[in-house]
Amino acid sequence: MSDQGSRHLRFGTRTIHAGVKPEPVTGAIMTPIFQTSTYVQPAVGEPLGGSYDYGRTANPTREALEANVASLESGTHAVAFASGLAAIEAIVKRLSAGDHVVSEENTYGGTTRMFNKVLSRLGIEFTYVDSREPGAVEAAMRPNTRLVHLETPTNPMMRVADIAAIAEIAHAGGALLSVDNTFASPYNQRPLEMGADFTVHSSTKYINGHSDVIGGVLAVKDPELAEEIYFLRKSTGAVPGPMDCFLTLRGIKTLHVRMRQHNENGLAVARYLEAHPAVDRVFYPGLESHPQHELASRQMTGYTGMVSVDVGSLARAKAFTEHTRIFKLAESLGGVESLISVPALMTHGSVPADRRAAMGITDGLVRLSVGIEDEADLLEDLERVLSGG
Repeated sequence: MSDQGSRHLRFGTRTIHAGVKPEPVTGAIMTPIFQTSTYVQPAVGEPLGGSYDYGRTANPTREALEANVASLESGTHAVAFASGLAAIEAIVKRLSAGDHVVSEENTYGGTTRMFNKVLSRLGIEFTYVDSREPGAVEAAMRPNTRLVHLETPTNPMMRVADIAAIAEIAHAGGALLSVDNTFASPYNQRPLEMGADFTVHSSTKYINGHSDVIGGVLAVKDPELAEEIYFLRKSTGAVPGPMDCFLTLRGIKTLHVRMRQHNENGLAVARYLEAHPAVDRVFYPGLESHPQHELASRQMTGYTGMVSVDVGSLARAKAFTEHTRIFKLAESLGGVESLISVPALMTHGSVPADRRAAMGITDGLVRLSVGIEDEADLLEDLERVLSGG
């Protein structure tokens, strides 16, 4: 089904049908895995379809995935990458030496590492702010600011940024806005509808949802921006393989069903933990106690399965995370199975200790990716460990 044909359909129907059409030779309902590196051309310099000359440039499996994500994110185009970091890198690589980026300070540790240790060496400057206050973003803007990068909700502190307000600030300063939407998924939040220029995902996470693929994808509304990103991907080569695209497209078909259960289980776990005496603090935007609950309720339709808690010390965090049975000790998130981790030693271990402390990432912080198992089993697993059973 073409993107144009799917626009009037509701979200759940589009997860299954957008960008997908029966294979013309056999009528196969699933988009085939076009496992090829090159294509036969009928004449010199005349590839079929105008683009099928080499696998890095074009692949039908990848294109089906991209059309699907573009529809779900209310964009005109999407571009798939080999990882979420590769997608963010492509956005920043639009810039030139001397340009400036304002970034949310509480991003995934790998994003901060890439900005500070790789892209800054190319002459691009980065300023980090707490984007919960739009005024902090505005104050950090410079004449050479070309990009504002948000992550909302953030990893792992579950901070929420006002996307619409910051889009206005970025555009008034001559910059574009990119939003890492990985923690929310397009089911819960669509930044392009609120003024963002790019929405980006580690499709490894909720988009695919089954912990068996590494990938990234970004969506845009502006066709010219899409052409720039396609060119950058073609020129730098960070393309996902066709099997990974096939698996991700298959995973998306249940996105709406999975996210409903992630949202329900995440809220139940957050409420349980908030009431438990062994937990010092819970970070989850779906709780009324979250300082940005009202904002999250305005710009999100659900609060996902990501819950962070502070249990007071590294020793308690390790005891908590190493003895659960259903919650598996592992990095990553967004899969159907529940995971648990200690950000200070795992996902954010590469972030300097002083920066972690400034962001509130204590040694006692525990991050839970609540899966879609039965709610009662998840709560019993947590209760057994927290009660010392």
